[in-house]
Amino acid sequence: MAICADAPFVTPPEVSPRVGPFVIVTPAHNEETFIEETIRSMVRQTVRPLQWIIVNDGSTDRTHDIVASYAARYPFIRLVDRHRQGERHFGNKAHAFNLGLRQCDVAALSFIGNLDADIALEADYFEKVLQRFEQDTRLGIAGGMVRTRIGDQFISQDVALDSVAGAVQLFRRECFEQVGGYRPLPLGGIDSAAEITARMKGWTVRTFPELCVLENRRTGTATAPPLLSRVKEGRRYHSLGYGFLFLCLRCLYRAMDRPRILGSLAIFIGYVRGLVSRSPILLPPDTVQYLRGEQQAKLRQQLKSLVVGKPS
Repeated sequence: MAICADAPFVTPPEVSPRVGPFVIVTPAHNEETFIEETIRSMVRQTVRPLQWIIVNDGSTDRTHDIVASYAARYPFIRLVDRHRQGERHFGNKAHAFNLGLRQCDVAALSFIGNLDADIALEADYFEKVLQRFEQDTRLGIAGGMVRTRIGDQFISQDVALDSVAGAVQLFRRECFEQVGGYRPLPLGGIDSAAEITARMKGWTVRTFPELCVLENRRTGTATAPPLLSRVKEGRRYHSLGYGFLFLCLRCLYRAMDRPRILGSLAIFIGYVRGLVSRSPILLPPDTVQYLRGEQQAKLRQQLKSLVVGKPS
């Protein structure tokens, strides 16, 4: 898959004439290792955002300098510096994203998107995503299938098709406004909270597997080793209101994901820690009720499939 090849830079249109203007916001904290690849894949897009706002979120490395050098060359790139205190956590990402979005006239936009700072895209990625929105007026959140670098390979996240990885979520503006945007949740899950709420309000949420996205670092591992990040992932599932049975079966289903067995065990431990300590569930009760209803429906569907598929 050829991404970020050393081809000449081009000047594509910065607004899709069919579906209207969009902006992308990228919170970036100490991303000097990967952000230049992300930038190079963005400037090669056949359809660019009206603005790409990169929020330098208190970085102490060369992130600011790298982004500034490209912003000076490409007018659609805008650098915003945010000064913050404290350690890296997912609440900061929401605050940084919201700061970036405040630089725009949101009412004039058709779409609003998040792009993580360690992502590489095919040149026609946004053109194709916008085509999907044009074809379905109830499509509220869309994105491609993320393949994450693990070791020397890119492994598909294999997300459910009614979910979109937070690294590449693109919202129809009306949907974004109805879900209340990204909420600063300290344990993460800002993307999950948005898409659960979107589905609850009747919007379609969809990942398109044919649109491939490369992620250079697994989400949540920037400051934590893989197993600890999985424990945090389990705590996050509890904070979002995941049902216990669904979580257990999900751990079994994902047991062969790397790190095999131990990864799922770590997620389970994190969830149980949240359960036993009675950590608060951070989503509204009606949203949690909807989520658990979705999960129960999926479990019933899986059980039905097993029964129907069982030989007589």
